[in-house]
Amino acid sequence: MNTPQAQAPKGRLYLVPAPLDFGCPEQAPVTDVIPTHTLQTAAGLRHWVCENAKSARAYLKRIGEHHPLVAPLQEQSLQELPRHVHKKGDHEAGQFDARPLLAPALAGHDMGLISEAGMPAVADPGSSVVRAAHDLGLEVIPLTGPVSLLLALAASGLNGQNFAFVGYLPQDAGERSQRLKELESFALRTGQTQIFIETPYRNPALWQALVQTLQPNTRLAISLGLTLASGRNRSDLVKNWRQQAHQGKAAGKDKSAFPPADTPAVFSIGR
Repeated sequence: MNTPQAQAPKGRLYLVPAPLDFGCPEQAPVTDVIPTHTLQTAAGLRHWVCENAKSARAYLKRIGEHHPLVAPLQEQSLQELPRHVHKKGDHEAGQFDARPLLAPALAGHDMGLISEAGMPAVADPGSSVVRAAHDLGLEVIPLTGPVSLLLALAASGLNGQNFAFVGYLPQDAGERSQRLKELESFALRTGQTQIFIETPYRNPALWQALVQTLQPNTRLAISLGLTLASGRNRSDLVKNWRQQAHQGKAAGKDKSAFPPADTPAVFSIGR
């Protein structure tokens, strides 16, 4: 009589936050911004799904300086999400089937999901992987770490009980202004804070669109370089932002009036 063999337990999927300093001129000490438990858990993983293998290895190297990695960098298994998922996001790219990426977990290995900065699957690709993990019966465990959207919201003075993240705005100037007017109208009517981001090199263009398009008494908050020593948070009425811009131009100090083009920023508007 054949005895049925016990099925090997499935691995777990850990959502591993990364520092918010990706692409920034400076870096924060990783132990200052990522809790010890998160770093230790990440150090014990060797199977990863990531946004970019190069930046994932760089982060693992930083972790390894404080906690020994379970496997050398060259032996870490890193699977990248497809490029179309990066650019459009999981849902805009369609229902991407991420189940094949989780084969190691089905074989019993714990895995990590990591993006270039912050919490994976929040304002970053990865939700397709999390969804696939649930569909496959894998345990999903989010680890503690920085989430730029919530840090910016907390520092904004805007409504933190009713808010929405709307992603990126259109690149076309006319479409961007129209979208800003729509978001502002909704925020002023409902009290819901509207949060959005932009690729850093487009920060100045977005800032100019904001001060030119929004109503004078709308509140605009900008958070720059969150968790960095040089990080800044400012929340003010648009009319005061405009006054600062005019004063900066008159003094020949335009640079001080704009978000820098090399630092990630989070923008929020509301009342």
